[in-house]
Formats: sequence, C-alpha cells, structure tokens
Amino acid sequence: MVLPFDDRVRILVIDDSEVIQSLFKSFLSDYNIEVITCNDGLEGIQKAIEYKPKLIFVDIMMPNLDGLRMIKIIKILDDLKNIPVIVVSGHTDRKNVIEAIESGAVHVISKPLNKKTLLKALNEALGKDFLMKIKKDKSMLDFDKKEILESMKKFFLANVQQKLKDMEDAIRIKNVNLLKTIAHELKGSSGTLGFNNISNICNSIEKILNEEITDWIEVYSKYQELIHEIEVIEILNSK
Repeated sequence: MVLPFDDRVRILVIDDSEVIQSLFKSFLSDYNIEVITCNDGLEGIQKAIEYKPKLIFVDIMMPNLDGLRMIKIIKILDDLKNIPVIVVSGHTDRKNVIEAIESGAVHVISKPLNKKTLLKALNEALGKDFLMKIKKDKSMLDFDKKEILESMKKFFLANVQQKLKDMEDAIRIKNVNLLKTIAHELKGSSGTLGFNNISNICNSIEKILNEEITDWIEVYSKYQELIHEIEVIEILNSK
C-alpha cells in the first residue's frame, strides 16, 4: 500500500533525546508514517498546531515545558484536544501514570523503549490493526535495520563524553536538577540501545538525587562507575 506524501500518517514525537527520536523513526520505518520530532513541550505545541498529527508521543521530563503540562494545554485547544497522546517516560511509577492519565494521556509506556510495546500502544490508540492498513510494501523496505541501530549506537557514544562533562560540572556545583535531567536522558537512550549497565547506573543516580538529603559522595561514586562502564563499551565497540 503506497500513500501519497500528503496522505501519510503523521506522528509527533516530543523528546529531548535524539537517540529516542531516531529510534521512533527506525521502529516505524515499516509503515507509511511521517515521524515529526522536537525537543520540548513548547516546540511540541507549535508542531502539533502546524502538522495536526494523528498521534502524539511525549516524554514527561523535558526543558521549557514538561510533558504533563504540555498535555493539559493541548486538551484545552480546540484544534488539538482530540489528538490522542501517549506518554513515554523513564518515570512510570503509579503516581506519574495517574498524573499522566488525569492530564489527558490515553496510554503510558516505559523507557527503555522497545518496538513491540510501541506498536501495541499505537494500535490501541488508533484502533485494532491500524498499522496493518498502512504497512509499506516489502519493496519499499530498502535499508538494513541492524545497520541503523549500529549507527545510533555510534551516535550515542560520540556524544556521551559531553554528557559526562556536563554531569561532572553538575556534581561540582551540586546542581541536582541539571544532574537529574542528564541522568534521565542517558538512562532512557542507553537502555533503549541495549546499554543496560549505563541505564542502571543512571537510574541509581536518579534515586540518590530523589532522596531528601543528597549523598554527593555516593553520587560521585556512581559517576565513576558510569565512566568506567562507558570506557569498557567504547573499547568493545572500537574492535
């Protein structure tokens, strides 16, 4: 089934991780779907108004305007209020799930993101077997998905040193919010790419930062673990 460009299903992905944005495009590449991406809630509202997507995926923790507040705004705008919104987050405890649903989300899925869960949520939001109706012909699938995943891993590793530097700076000045943001992004993108040890260490850092009193010695210890794990992965991927 081949659709003209203007008839393709448009889906908006709002997440400040370029890795997550790329994974959406990879996971949905079998379908006649145009994946539109942006980095924060304010830009997300502008993109939604411009493109009128069939469905919106949004992270909770983002700069400028977080996902929950963005959903609440969308639900009071006449042109957007009927667009289903799915929350994709590394923070899917009971409290956050309830808040997301109360804000207007139709579904909540957890990071690390995987293709099966994503497609299931999309079908549930848009109707049973929706994706089968817009699946591309096999002749259109002219790229190697394994190669795409390897490219995303290389992209992640090429940029992770800057993230480590930002984390070190945040620890030095004891900036809890900045450190939480960096750890959250690394946790989601690394876990989705299969770097589970990195994801677990970042999750531990987040838990320490959520304590009433931050144990900065423990934070720094976990940061050192993170550096070591990334060094191991870089060595393995250089062979």
